[in-house]
Amino acid sequence: MHTVSQLAKHCQLSRSTVLYYESIGLLQPAVRTESNYRLYGERELQRLEQIKLYRSVGVSVKDIRAVLNAPRGEFSGVLKRRLSQLEKEIEALQAHQRVILKLLNMKTLRRKKDMTKDKWVAVMKDAGFTEDDMHRWHRQFEKSAPTDHQEFLQFLNIPTDEISRIREWSKKN
Repeated sequence: MHTVSQLAKHCQLSRSTVLYYESIGLLQPAVRTESNYRLYGERELQRLEQIKLYRSVGVSVKDIRAVLNAPRGEFSGVLKRRLSQLEKEIEALQAHQRVILKLLNMKTLRRKKDMTKDKWVAVMKDAGFTEDDMHRWHRQFEKSAPTDHQEFLQFLNIPTDEISRIREWSKKN
């Protein structure tokens, strides 16, 4: 049996995350001791690993509840819906990437030396990008066209050390 902290550590989650999952009914302790400590068994550990897996692919907590409570084999609708969302996000990112690659190929734009990171971020925000969208965009750009990503960052007159940092976290995330 595991305490909340032991379970959290085993699953590489925070204690508060485990307690949150309990508070919304996704996870319940196997037993409570006389001292009111929560104890979790192997079944609860496996359930938490499932929750963690679904969260890692972006399934909402609400949908995770539906998946975990559905009879075996009847949860494909939730997963298909998430797959469809991911496909739409990928299409949007690829469209953004194509626009930026076209901009990079425009000779007049290449000659402009006054384009900066701040100006570009403002353009992206005006186009509806959030910080998360921009991070996702960098990750996708780095993954699919690392050389073009490097050139784009140089085009924005970003210092070399900052370009290295951007490219590093783009590869990790």
